Amino acid sequence: MNTLRIRDAGPDDRAAVIEVTLAAYEQYAVVVPAHWESYRQNILATLGFPGQGTQIVADEDGRLVGAVLLYPAGSEFTVPGGRTVTLREPEVRLLAVVPAARGRGVGVELMRECMRRARDSRAATLTLHTLDMMQAAMRMYERLGFQRAPALDIQPAPGVTIKGYRLVLETAAS
Repeated sequence: MNTLRIRDAGPDDRAAVIEVTLAAYEQYAVVVPAHWESYRQNILATLGFPGQGTQIVADEDGRLVGAVLLYPAGSEFTVPGGRTVTLREPEVRLLAVVPAARGRGVGVELMRECMRRARDSRAATLTLHTLDMMQAAMRMYERLGFQRAPALDIQPAPGVTIKGYRLVLETAAS
């Protein structure tokens, strides 16, 4: 029986995190061929310098099968178009599960860990962004209670919308 452990990534996990993330996102290369290389470079840049983000991984019997970044409120990003945005709420980025481990709850466990940490930080909400091509992820987010938040949408190019989602957290004080 496989044992899944959710933990912070260590320095020795860096190459595996990149491998897992690219393996998870590679399916989109055929969906957005004109944008894939810039998207891939953005993934690599984010993983190479996560700033204030915490890299959380899913380890199954010593092998990484998933990863996610959790950014605290106050983190700054440059969004497509060159504008700088300061997060008002914690945000999940680059949730990734290797194709061979999908459908086993790895993504849900990584998201639950992000939700727990956001609650522990006394955040009222947790946000994320996704694209229409990521239908399975969107269904999972909605099952976990995330709701569309159009005010968080980013439009990097005409006809392209990166959709914002928000989860209202029940904090210990509520």
